[in-house]
Amino acid sequence: MKIGLFIPCYIDAFYPNAGIATLELLEKLGQDVEYPMNQTCCGQPMANSGCNKDAAAAEALFVKNFAKYDVIVMPSGSCTHHVRDNFDAIDQTDEVRHVRENTFELVEFLHDVLKVEDFPWAEFPHKVGLHNSCGTLRALRTASMSELGEPFFSKPMDLLSKVKGISFATPKRPDECCGFGGTFSVTEEAVSAKMGTDKVRDHHNAGAEYIVSADTSCMMHQQGCAERAGVPIRFIHIAEILNGARE
Repeated sequence: MKIGLFIPCYIDAFYPNAGIATLELLEKLGQDVEYPMNQTCCGQPMANSGCNKDAAAAEALFVKNFAKYDVIVMPSGSCTHHVRDNFDAIDQTDEVRHVRENTFELVEFLHDVLKVEDFPWAEFPHKVGLHNSCGTLRALRTASMSELGEPFFSKPMDLLSKVKGISFATPKRPDECCGFGGTFSVTEEAVSAKMGTDKVRDHHNAGAEYIVSADTSCMMHQQGCAERAGVPIRFIHIAEILNGARE
């Protein structure tokens, strides 16, 4: 199986350690991974802003870069959701359908495809609060949704539970939106900031030292809210913990 690794533009610009950890983790697990050097944005920001036609060039380039791979893996639930479910600014050719049907977010790839049972190199002696983005939770279904009253499950927690030394804090409203929502955080700044501040305080009050997530976009928003509100909590991408980061 040949994997094409997509690193979202905001991770490349602001959180490169999450991208590096994703590559190193997949290689530690014995995977054959390539990083196409001409990759850019997947087109999600334009589509989410209602400018779907403007996403066409980015989507076409994405397909050009990744159509040759068996699977495409990315450390981002929102980008995965866009490619899989909203990638329709371009004609739906066989190549486009192949890309859409074989794109995976990192957690679901590790949990559902590779079925990883052990991370022997990983140890994280901290209490963490898990944040599931709305995209991973309600579109990719990597965890149960409280509003459905369904039996509990959590793919990211299953993976994190295999890391030595880790413990979990449980906030009162664990799957409530953090208020980021892409351009929502710009067009509805006050509401977004209040939601983000409430979110980080909920985790901090539950005893979390870190908030861990599969989406750095949500963490970027929450980190800004925490810094402005003076909430002493740190942030880390799940790939970094599974790859062996200790802090």
